Amino acid sequence: MTTRRKKTAQSNPSEAIPSLFEHRFERPELLTWALTHRSLAYESKPETQPSPDADNEQLEFVGDAVLGLAVAESLFRRFPGSREGELTRLRASLVSRRHLGSVGARIGLGDLLRLGRGEEQSGGRSKPALLANALEAVIAALYLDGGLEAARAFIEKQIIEPALPELQLAMQAGDTFSGAIGDHKSALQEHLQATGAGQPQYVLTAQSGPDHQKRFRVEVRVGDKAGGSRALAESEGSTKKQAQQEAARIAFERLIEEQRSGVVAQEEALAK
Repeated sequence: MTTRRKKTAQSNPSEAIPSLFEHRFERPELLTWALTHRSLAYESKPETQPSPDADNEQLEFVGDAVLGLAVAESLFRRFPGSREGELTRLRASLVSRRHLGSVGARIGLGDLLRLGRGEEQSGGRSKPALLANALEAVIAALYLDGGLEAARAFIEKQIIEPALPELQLAMQAGDTFSGAIGDHKSALQEHLQATGAGQPQYVLTAQSGPDHQKRFRVEVRVGDKAGGSRALAESEGSTKKQAQQEAARIAFERLIEEQRSGVVAQEEALAK
């Protein structure tokens, strides 16, 4: 994102990215509030204690509750045969700081944050905890402006649906699954081990950009029966870890889809 676009997004986020939230805010100040980190409030008036509505922490509180309700309802509908303990485990993973932080990074939420200068210089736009908190605040803004339906639509699309392959694996594997929804590398490794395919390997294939804005491209591979290796997926990110996680996510989803297609083909063959 260019400097000009960043300034536009921070000054009026609801106009800069209407497609991200798929909701037109009647009160755009709610979204601005949700994206305002306390570092900006403290730097704006260092001589006084900022009021509670000067940053997004109040909205985090509301968003956490809305997120918990929406996730619980979604899991109840998607997995009607599951027991409370199983649903609780899945919900804990979906609302974890790790998962919310990865969602925030994937949708580019960091570019929209309104940060103080110190937090900006320390890399605040890519800090998982900061992104997770901001994501909860955004959910609260959606809820307060458009009701539960607006918040639920965003939660389903950005937080739950991308994690469905891992949720399915968690239900199939039972207690052997770590429950690390959002930790795509762990999910891929567990899947490959379960199918006897071996360990994934992550290879840095390219890097570009200046030192303060590097981009890394990573390919994930797995050994084949001939003693070589085959590429499963490739992706890029602002850090090697982010690129690895995204490559693992793509690879995992492809393998799950291949597995499903194979099962369907077998069933169709038997039916004939």
